[in-house]
Amino acid sequence: MSNSWRSHIVVLVLSLLSVSAWGQIQNNNISPKINSPLSRFGLGDPAQQYFSAAAGMAGLSAGWQDPYQLNVLNPASLASLQSTAFEGGIYARRTTLESNGNSDFNWSGNLQYLALGFPLRNVINQTLDRQSNDWNAGMSIALVPFSQVGYDIRLIDLNSPGVEISTNTLKGSGGTTRLRWGTGIRYKQLSVGIDAGFLFGKLINSRLVNFDSLEGSLDTEFQDDVSFRGTTWTLGAQYAFEFKELDKNGNLVPNGKRIVLGAYAGNEKDISVEGTRFTRRYLSTIVSDTLFSQVALAGSATLPSSYTVGLHYQDLNKINLGVEYGFVGWSNYRNALKEDALSDTYFLAVGAEYTPNFNSYNHYWERIRYRAGFRMGTDPRTIDGAQLKGYSFTIGAGFPVVLPRQQVSFVNTSVELGRSGVDNVFEQSFVRFNLGFTLNDNSWFFKRKFN
Repeated sequence: MSNSWRSHIVVLVLSLLSVSAWGQIQNNNISPKINSPLSRFGLGDPAQQYFSAAAGMAGLSAGWQDPYQLNVLNPASLASLQSTAFEGGIYARRTTLESNGNSDFNWSGNLQYLALGFPLRNVINQTLDRQSNDWNAGMSIALVPFSQVGYDIRLIDLNSPGVEISTNTLKGSGGTTRLRWGTGIRYKQLSVGIDAGFLFGKLINSRLVNFDSLEGSLDTEFQDDVSFRGTTWTLGAQYAFEFKELDKNGNLVPNGKRIVLGAYAGNEKDISVEGTRFTRRYLSTIVSDTLFSQVALAGSATLPSSYTVGLHYQDLNKINLGVEYGFVGWSNYRNALKEDALSDTYFLAVGAEYTPNFNSYNHYWERIRYRAGFRMGTDPRTIDGAQLKGYSFTIGAGFPVVLPRQQVSFVNTSVELGRSGVDNVFEQSFVRFNLGFTLNDNSWFFKRKFN
């Protein structure tokens, strides 16, 4: 047999194998990374958008600003950066589900975010050139998961006690991610910023029906795949009211204490959606008949508008206290390829950060940033006409790490304990562990001078 014929046979065998793999039940090939029954609705479970440092303070973001760590939710905060910051974070979560007297638990975890931010003016240059610090600007780029879908549910219908009529196996996977670019500019105490995001991702929802009591019956599978793609926009602002006192020369100068008022908002936005749908019958896991099939479906989805406002009191490098309120109009969410009825949501958060002695050289524990917070709010999804509600408590710490050239970076940890759901119908409790790092470098845009 010639080599050319051998190659044709190999190609034919591989083609038949690929057709056979597709012809088998697709539901069996779905492996969700989480098991959250409510992620079937809307875009799935909302992903935590704030970073590990803020996570220890219940996710404060509207009025939160830090010269060494990123806050991409309010782009106005980028104007307060004094050092380049590269950030990354991971998480692990244990969730316990309770419904109708039954309970189950699962573990999940993943990469939480990657981000890079930097000031557009170098503070060292300003000091050497004896320039005033009336204005500054910063920029960031970040990759952050936006939502996640994952569930594996088995529902059994009974004709009489112990006699099964049918089994429905529901599975889903996928999620959406947002690539964000933000910039902020500050003049004196006022900062404004803009964030442009690109949302993309794919959601897979499958239902497999098996009639257990009927001998020789066919399994039926229903599957929807929906892909998302579109841009988002956020505008933000912060204003710092600085307290002043007289110095030894009788001049009023800032004493390090201030109140920061912040807000950011996103507009309602249409994005593109594409999808496929099919209904198939299987005999012994092999396709017997395709009852319904639609490919290259196209339409649009409407993402809701939102706003968040917050207030912080700061004693720089010592105390940071904040309170925040946010709203998202999820009742305006629409998806032409997968209709879901969602409800508006709100949240209220309070948080605190305390550093015993920022400049301590002999006692490392006094330089650690200790954090705590409380968060409560609603979920856009409903069960039996009742909207889900929840709350959580957070604790955390920021550990400073001295790198070469005496540059200080941070390792941020936090733990969140919470509960959400509808009382006596469906409840879930969870504990979440966050771990993030911030690598700082103040040599970017540094102008070196030679005599």
